[in-house]
Amino acid sequence: MTPPQQRTPVSRPTGGDRLGRLLNLVPYLLARPGIEVAEAAADFHVSVQQLREDLELLWVCGLPGYGPGDLIDMALDGDRVTITYDAGIDRPLRLNPDEALALVVALRMLAETPGIGARDAIERALAKIENATGDLGDAPVAVRLPAGTERLDAIRDIVERHHAMRITYYTAARDETSSRIVDPMRVLMVGNRGYLEAWCRRAEATRLFRVDRIDAYEELEEPAAPPERAVPHDMSDGVFQPSADLPLVSVRVGRGSRWITEYYPCEEVRRDGDEWLVTMRVTDLGWAQRLLLGLGSDVTVLGPPELVAQIRGQAEAALDQYATPAP
Repeated sequence: MTPPQQRTPVSRPTGGDRLGRLLNLVPYLLARPGIEVAEAAADFHVSVQQLREDLELLWVCGLPGYGPGDLIDMALDGDRVTITYDAGIDRPLRLNPDEALALVVALRMLAETPGIGARDAIERALAKIENATGDLGDAPVAVRLPAGTERLDAIRDIVERHHAMRITYYTAARDETSSRIVDPMRVLMVGNRGYLEAWCRRAEATRLFRVDRIDAYEELEEPAAPPERAVPHDMSDGVFQPSADLPLVSVRVGRGSRWITEYYPCEEVRRDGDEWLVTMRVTDLGWAQRLLLGLGSDVTVLGPPELVAQIRGQAEAALDQYATPAP
């Protein structure tokens, strides 16, 4: 019997990988006019479909202003591609004083943000820009860090001391506040939000707690003792990772509520006349109920049936408050 072949694990591509590829793609294509898409895809170690998606993204990239003459343009002749306009990407970028100062302020804030990675690279880039801008880079600019920075630092200190914590936490999915004892594991930043990952003794599972939703916290004398089964979450795809076992919500939304398809992960978004049919996974139907009720008449809930019934019941109860009592 032939033993099964071992599969080499494939690393998951990141947004940084794609950004680097896009930055290299334009000069690569400029040097190879008329190259076959399949050949370019092989050189970049991606699929033909992925390279075509990159080309579609490049079509809407360009200089600030984004007028018809400012965007990268290309010609696709069958399976061959040629850059016809590079939007100045072949020339060094020169910043005006306002742009340089804005970049200095942004880098200063990034360097002071708790939990940020590659801090040395940020500081090196900041030093180079400040040196290039001269007196402008030394301008006294007050950088205000995001709210909750002090709390995030304090919680990180507790985690480093390996102490248990008692926290008062607001759970948005159930719209409730609870008190619980947790065994901290780590503090991490996802996007612009800080999270405490800990073993929750109440849930007997590993949980992520948004720092801005921790209403109160207390460091305990006892050491943090997460059990062996306390496994950290895989955050490579973000905090919320939809799975097939979660409830599937189907709605019809108008233009005013189209934003939810960009803010929340959706399984399907399909145009239907002047509206969109949207399906999305949610962790809790109570959370979905509050979200959709807040959208008002711009959304129609199609499923699941229990969610439709809950929203209809709450809407009818609200309308009853406006009913005029019979004489």
